[in-house]
Order: sequence, then C-alpha cells, then structure tokens
Amino acid sequence: MKITTYIPTAQLKPFIKDYKIIESQYDTTNQVVPNASFALAFRLSGQISYINNDRSVDLPNIALSGLRKSVRFIHYKKNSGTLIVSFSEQGLSAFFRQPLYDLFEQTVPLDHYIPPATLALVEERLAEMSNNQLRIACMEEFLISILINRTPDLLVTEAIHKIHSTRGNIRIKELAAALCISQDAFEKRFRKVTGASPKQFSQIIKMNAIVHQPNPASLLDLVFENGYYDQPHFNRDFKLFTGQTPTDFFKSPSFW
Repeated sequence: MKITTYIPTAQLKPFIKDYKIIESQYDTTNQVVPNASFALAFRLSGQISYINNDRSVDLPNIALSGLRKSVRFIHYKKNSGTLIVSFSEQGLSAFFRQPLYDLFEQTVPLDHYIPPATLALVEERLAEMSNNQLRIACMEEFLISILINRTPDLLVTEAIHKIHSTRGNIRIKELAAALCISQDAFEKRFRKVTGASPKQFSQIIKMNAIVHQPNPASLLDLVFENGYYDQPHFNRDFKLFTGQTPTDFFKSPSFW
C-alpha cells in the first residue's frame, strides 16, 4: 500500500489538515484508529469496503465519515485507490450548515449534503486528471466552491486547545467553568462545531496520545497516568480504540 500526503493551500489550511491518496496494488486491510477529524473519501478506482462484525460493507463512491470511538478496518481490493480529505477539528463546520453530531460513528454518502449532480461533475473531473497533483488541485477547487464560513468559533478553539494540553484528561464541568459558560450551553456549542460531545472528543484525544507514544515501560503506569482506576477498564477502552490489547498493540503498532 502506498500512502502519499499532500498539504492544503493557504486558503484551505485553516480547515483542512491534509489530503492523502492511498493506492493498493494488492488486496489489503488497513487498520484506522479514531482521531478528532472528519474524513471525506473519494474512491478513484477499484473497490473499497469496511469490515463490520466480520461482514464486508462496500463504501459509497464519495463518503463522509464522522468522529469515532472505535477502530475501523478498511479493505482495499487489488488496484484500488482513494483520495481522503482530513479536516481540522473545526474544519467541516466551515463547509456545511447541517448538524454534525448526527455523524458520530457514522459514514454516509456525501450526496446527503451536496447535490448529486454537483458530485457527479467532481467525479468526472477527477477521473480525467492524469496525475495526483492535478487531482488534489481539482479537490481544492471543489472545496473552495462550497466554503461558507471562514470564521472559527473562538470559544471552541480555546476548549480544543485546553483538551489537547491535558492530553484529554480534563473534567468537562471544569472546562466549561474556565471558559465562563454553562456546561449545557458549552456542550451544545461544542457538538455543533466538532461533531462530538466534549467528553467523547476528550476520550479520542486521550487514546490517541496513548497509542502514539513509544512502547511504554509499564502498562500499569499508563493506566494511572491517564485517569483510569483499574487495568480491565483501560484494556476495554484500548481494545475498542485499536482492536487489540495494549500488549499486542505495542509489540508492532500498524495504523494510520
């Protein structure tokens, strides 16, 4: 499997983390752990599916995926390719007015949000492009055309910063108080922008910090450092997030 990453232009950088073009010459399954970004996938060639309870489910040609708390296994058939747009943590709200929280743990066809005729033109143009750089340029042109809100929610921006600074180990009541807003109002505002509750978002940040660190010397230390009171609870959350036990995962982590 070949994964090539492209950086967005300055105009889209506040909203887009990066673009990835994934090309697979052989049948392969990729392990995708959750992160705090929406993802938009355009299938360029072949057939791509995800494994759900040992059942293969074909992905739509153009799919929008919300935030997740559980690992996902994506299967690429031989000679498959896809272009993935990874949004910044508030980025998707700049393109759509619809509520984003309904997308938590969901993957839906993009034509739920964009007219099918518009998407058909984008697919046609992508198919005509002779190289990946031109495909990225085509994608950026499409994204700029649907950009509706260039102003981030500064309160949510500050909340995200505080969650990251604590590696997700933060009480939501204390976070709302620090931002001088009621907890109920804060949670509604946060969900609207990020597509997850503050608690769900913090858990994703916490688990990402755990799985991206070097092989820990002591799993028990890892448990208590991250606010868990016992290892079985930690193990359950870890396996949900990665699909593996901590011991197996840290032997040879393989994900993106």
